[in-house]
Amino acid sequence: MQVLQVQLEIRPDPAEVGRARRWARSRLAGSGIGADEPLAETLILLVSELVTNAVVHTGCPAVLRLQLQGVRDDSSGAPSGTVRLEVADSSDCPPAPRHAQGDETNGRGLELVDGLADRWGWTPEGRGKRIWCEVDRCTSPGVTRAAAYPAYDGLAYEAV
Repeated sequence: MQVLQVQLEIRPDPAEVGRARRWARSRLAGSGIGADEPLAETLILLVSELVTNAVVHTGCPAVLRLQLQGVRDDSSGAPSGTVRLEVADSSDCPPAPRHAQGDETNGRGLELVDGLADRWGWTPEGRGKRIWCEVDRCTSPGVTRAAAYPAYDGLAYEAV
């Protein structure tokens, strides 16, 4: 199985979100995921949400990783496999899924990740954490997208 993994260092500056989107778009195009494919738009939105959370909520530098796994399906010629996005930062604060009310301008990021990714979660990493999500390249219609909320310090986080 072919695996491509690339990473980008992110400064704690809101302008980095746009840079991360442009970087990810170019890496996806280089892997054969066309800019006009719905998968590419979904992945760019996920990059935007994860990087925004890191920049806005931690104030720390972060690292965005993009990992593409898979091969071409012999029967259809369509790409298969999984695309994994990760953002690692040095903040030990766990992600806190929220539910925005009405016209609130914040609180929708992890809900979007939950709705768009096939799987997502986070793990403590050294003095920080790694938030990740995965999108399967050939998800069949009607497949439920599941979220993973691992325990942290004995507490389980659930979607609200």
